[in-house]
Amino acid sequence: MQIKKIFALVHFCAITLCSFAQQPQGSVKGTIHDKAGEALPAITVKLTGANFSKTGTSDLNGAYAFTKIPSGNYTVTFRAVGFEQTEINTTVTANKESTVNVALNEASQGLQTVQVTGRTAVQEINRLAFNVTAVDAKQLYNTTLDLSSALDRVSGIRVRESGGVGSTFNLSLNGFSGNRVRYFIDGVPMDNFGSSFQINNIPINIADRVEVYKGVVPIWLGSDALGGAINIVTGNRFKNYVDASYSYGSFNTHRSVINAAVTNKKGFTFRLNAFQNYSDNSYKVTVEAADINTKAYNPKARLRRFHDNYHNETLIANVGVVGKSWADQLLLGVTLGQNYKEFQTSVRMNLPYGSWHRRGNIVMPSLKYSKLNLIKGLDITVNGNYNLGTEQNIDTVAVEYDWYGNSKPKLDTNAGERSKSLSRYKNNNGLLSATANYKLSDNQNLALSNVFNTFTRTGRDTYSVNFLPGPKQKVRKNVLGLAYSFNERDKWSVSLFGKYLHQKSAGQNSFNRFGFGAAASLFLSSQFQLKASYEKAQRLPEANELFGDMELQVGNASLNPEESNNANLGMSYSFNVNRDHHFLINANATYRYSNNYIYTRFNQNQTALMLDNTKGVFVIGGEGEMRYSYKKWLSAGTTLTYQFLQNKQDSVLNQSGVMVKSSVYNDQMPNIPYFFGNADITVTLRDFKGKGNTLNLGYNLLYVHAFWLYWPSAGGRDVLDEKYVVPMQLSHDLSAVYSFKSGRYNVGLEVRNITDTNLYDNFSLQKPGRGFYLNFRYFFNSFKI
Repeated sequence: MQIKKIFALVHFCAITLCSFAQQPQGSVKGTIHDKAGEALPAITVKLTGANFSKTGTSDLNGAYAFTKIPSGNYTVTFRAVGFEQTEINTTVTANKESTVNVALNEASQGLQTVQVTGRTAVQEINRLAFNVTAVDAKQLYNTTLDLSSALDRVSGIRVRESGGVGSTFNLSLNGFSGNRVRYFIDGVPMDNFGSSFQINNIPINIADRVEVYKGVVPIWLGSDALGGAINIVTGNRFKNYVDASYSYGSFNTHRSVINAAVTNKKGFTFRLNAFQNYSDNSYKVTVEAADINTKAYNPKARLRRFHDNYHNETLIANVGVVGKSWADQLLLGVTLGQNYKEFQTSVRMNLPYGSWHRRGNIVMPSLKYSKLNLIKGLDITVNGNYNLGTEQNIDTVAVEYDWYGNSKPKLDTNAGERSKSLSRYKNNNGLLSATANYKLSDNQNLALSNVFNTFTRTGRDTYSVNFLPGPKQKVRKNVLGLAYSFNERDKWSVSLFGKYLHQKSAGQNSFNRFGFGAAASLFLSSQFQLKASYEKAQRLPEANELFGDMELQVGNASLNPEESNNANLGMSYSFNVNRDHHFLINANATYRYSNNYIYTRFNQNQTALMLDNTKGVFVIGGEGEMRYSYKKWLSAGTTLTYQFLQNKQDSVLNQSGVMVKSSVYNDQMPNIPYFFGNADITVTLRDFKGKGNTLNLGYNLLYVHAFWLYWPSAGGRDVLDEKYVVPMQLSHDLSAVYSFKSGRYNVGLEVRNITDTNLYDNFSLQKPGRGFYLNFRYFFNSFKI
């Protein structure tokens, strides 16, 4: 009897499922924008029919989609606080896709007394389960900041530069720096962009927002990042616009930016981003100087840098189609750029140069393709590029200089200033990435990503027959990732992922590594969020670590992959007091334990940097941010970061090849800032001297606590001894921006390092002193074609 009942139940279910499956079904999709053409995320969308109803929300790009919809007539309703409710009728046909795009009107009454619950793309990113901070780049468009300067104001980040505009930089994220932090532009790895396209020469205007993933990195970014990732999102906010700016400032610094896009009614689009930077970098530094002729010595001479000119020019052009049934975006593009950089010093400031310089260029064709709902529930993204650029290192003059600009010939006429070189080489680097995201249900997603990277270095040096000695400099790397996520919107979410990494370098053994992790989020209320994440992270050595960067870093082909246990715990709480006062509090704790940690040290004569593995590094730290705003005219905030990095290698090989106890075991890692922060305040005066005009007055403070330059146990424990310690730094910046004609015309004035304080970063290399900068910007987005 029981068997008959079970059989009858199964038979009934089968008939029901078959009946449902045979119903003719279609889909409805579309995008939501405001009248200016900017995508609107977190908009409530409701699809209503005679016997069917379904509700969803738009994503970060303003897109929404409903699948498996029975045929019939429906009404699509769009609702969000601050916008007028809009209804559009549509018909769903079996096996076809109905497209309903909409541009919402802003509500015209009572906006200042309504609590807006819709969220921007930046706010949506900050609510992810990952330890992530999104920076709204649009708020900084009228400044002269580059991307690295903007990131330096984010909690947990310290950007360290060796000098002024175009200098080498090293971004530290929760204690991890260098290649442990990966960079992306629109989700595409920037590993192969070369010296002409780096975050410290890219203007902030090129980005819509910048996403900072601290520690655990989602698999759709597809990398072997060990300490985090920076994703620069250029966005597609406007179909037709022109955004141009020019700035001039101290040390003969010029910056120009042009961003533009044109899209016609048939979906044909052309997009252009172009920028240039130029600076003499002729700021004064305090150095130990000796006259090369008289031998007169001054331990604290105040002298101007005389050989530090830098300029770069870059153009990014894309042409293709958007909004097609077979492609939301298909773009063919090219990135062209060049740069010129003079070297004033090496890794220390005691020895100046007067002729050594570098040149480089980038020639990189690219392909971008994306399609939401390619088949029901499946989103696809494919990107590819290949850098054909060339780098040159030019050190051919047998002359030595002093800090006064004096020079005299070297006795060895076959020598250069540092190491005689006239090298020309190519770091040919190709990349192909693909991501597939399948929507299992309204709450569940399954994602698969794969990134393949190839590197080959070829070249020659007129003065060296052994320019590229040893095995061929060639690397192949592949990162495959799989992730499952469940999201109960504004309640809780979880993501589980795994990665398989493979690398093969010429003349070296291949590496195969597995990584995995999880991220979870819980909303105790709509304003109070808890986050936790963990990753068993793996990082494979990069080509410039294995083979050197051909300038200041010596390669080490025997480096082993790094691995790290990364854990994060965080919270975010926002609340209002009397409606006019708004507060936001973010706090995060981090834990890292890394094996085979790749660290940097001086070579024997301190003219270059070398890389080695160390057994282990322990990192623990915390960061906090608090922001306050009053109505729409006052905003203030502060960030603080503390991180303790400890050496856990207990034994080392001595000069005789015998393993002995390390004298720096449990020492704090040297030359890494461990306590730093920012503070800022902005006053906004709306309708200043005319309706639609705005005056913004801002102040920013940077604080970096003194930190060890060398191993603490190696001597010099007196923290006042500047030979062993990078001193405490305090820098103040002021800015004023006046926008009129509703933001079409903008004029900005900035004063950086007001007190002209000596600022240091890498191995006490000094950065620019007080500087004044004037910026003009024009923005127009109303034309149609």
